[in-house]
Amino acid sequence: MRANFRMQRLFIDAPLSMGAVYEAAKEQFNYLVNVLRFEAGDAVLVFNGRDGEWRAELSLPSKKRLLLTATEQTRPQPAPCDLHYLFAPLKVGRLDYLVQKAVEMGAGLLQPVMTQHVQGKITSMDRVRANVIEAAEQCGVLGIPQVLEPRKLEDVLEAWPKERRIIFCDEGDAGQNPLPILASVKEMRLALLIGPEGGFSDAERTLLRSLDFVTAIPLGPRILRADTAAVAAMAVIQAAIGDWR
Repeated sequence: MRANFRMQRLFIDAPLSMGAVYEAAKEQFNYLVNVLRFEAGDAVLVFNGRDGEWRAELSLPSKKRLLLTATEQTRPQPAPCDLHYLFAPLKVGRLDYLVQKAVEMGAGLLQPVMTQHVQGKITSMDRVRANVIEAAEQCGVLGIPQVLEPRKLEDVLEAWPKERRIIFCDEGDAGQNPLPILASVKEMRLALLIGPEGGFSDAERTLLRSLDFVTAIPLGPRILRADTAAVAAMAVIQAAIGDWR
């Protein structure tokens, strides 16, 4: 069932079922009532990442309280996205973009990894999670990707489950076409690894290429910024061996 983009969508951190009542947080009250000028009897779409999407009717028991009552399920909860997304943090504005696009493209888990040439850093995991929720609200996504704390790349690789193949974008690869390489991947459980703006170090590239659960791919003849490479790589993977098939 397709998403309804004509109605306002709102993430709520509470169980959803027929007749469930949720009291909007202060920020949600301000946005819906003061910014969008919603009134009692209007409706929005709500979701929590677990119970599908619901139509909810607004009521205003007082000037400072907004209640949302679930009246109809509009979409069931889909199976969670299984693509894991490993990325070196970028500078703040581009990091926000990268996280939002990862959600739109079907990432089910976000794992920041610290590499030798990383230039950005995550100063607020709450900001990352807020970007995840905003992207889901705007793009009709019902599943909320899990966001993990940053870890060193070497530590992530050391503890990696071998049944999940990592596809890493190697800017030093001599080829240009990733499709023949992706066609040889047989695993159904996948992860995508995107490096920092400064690229992977020689030591990191050597380590990655030595692991039998890692596959390196090129991304064409042009040099891409890290945030552009992330979107391009996810599109290629989802189309070739992911959930676009």
